Amino acid sequence: MQRLAGLGRALISSQKRGAAGGQLSGWPLARFLHAGLPVQAAKEHLVKLRKKTGYSFVNCKKALEKFSDLKEAEAWLHEQAQKEGWSKASKLQGRKTTEGLIGLLQERNSAVMVEVNCETDFVARNAKFQHLVQQAAIGAMLHHQGTRDQLSTYAKCFLNSNELSQLRIEPDGSLLSDQLALAIGKLGENMVIKRAAWVSVPENLFIGSYVHGAFPEGNPSLSNMMFGKYGALVICSPSEECQKSNFTELGWRLGQHVVGMAPISVGSPEDEPGGDSETKMLAQPFLLDPTISLGQYVQPTGVSVLDFVRFECGEDTGLSESE
Repeated sequence: MQRLAGLGRALISSQKRGAAGGQLSGWPLARFLHAGLPVQAAKEHLVKLRKKTGYSFVNCKKALEKFSDLKEAEAWLHEQAQKEGWSKASKLQGRKTTEGLIGLLQERNSAVMVEVNCETDFVARNAKFQHLVQQAAIGAMLHHQGTRDQLSTYAKCFLNSNELSQLRIEPDGSLLSDQLALAIGKLGENMVIKRAAWVSVPENLFIGSYVHGAFPEGNPSLSNMMFGKYGALVICSPSEECQKSNFTELGWRLGQHVVGMAPISVGSPEDEPGGDSETKMLAQPFLLDPTISLGQYVQPTGVSVLDFVRFECGEDTGLSESE
């Protein structure tokens, strides 16, 4: 009896403290007194919030201490993460970002390549970092989506770091710069969304694509992306006699050549190998068969190379665009 009486006094004392501070053992008192929300339900809310947001149990517990509504708690978590992310981004600014990824996204007759940099290859292999690369690519694709329906010939556009930071990301419409700050806050490295290239063609043209050093697939949510250290987009014009079934393989080989040989301009089929033509794509020895030039390789296919874009992670951006 004395033991039960002591327990009762302890509970009453705890409830009085909770009435003053609005909490019981670190949780909102109302949540425990409500008949429909026992302690087990409160724990389930904690687990649910942790699973949905990805934030730590400690931060989720703080959110639930402040708000009884899950949506309000989630909004507070995002707000705090944003503040912490920007604070960490400011502290890490200036640290070298020589690693990272090239991300390539292709949809129908349009394609985007983006470069996002970080400090270490370890972070580049992290799913959160790759998700940031995907967000940058999708943002750049959506930014130009109204243009592709009006094309009579191909279009090629570039976005720099400042322009990319102002893109809005679906579904919540947040700025890409805010998503960058969140990623920095979570992964603890300086990061830069460096650049993007967007290419779109009408129905009578096609885009060849290639990524080198691609990471193994493993995340279903990133399955529409290709990641690597090098990437290329090649804009091609097939003759009417060409069989469309060959375009994907041909485009892949042309992209592989662009990555491996790093041409600066397309050139013309009349260019002779050597001398000033060493940086002209069609005059270069074909990467997969150096006994012939790329122009000699392409000529029998009936396909003309019109333009290309080559990205190399960490390169001098002055050499990233074809002339």
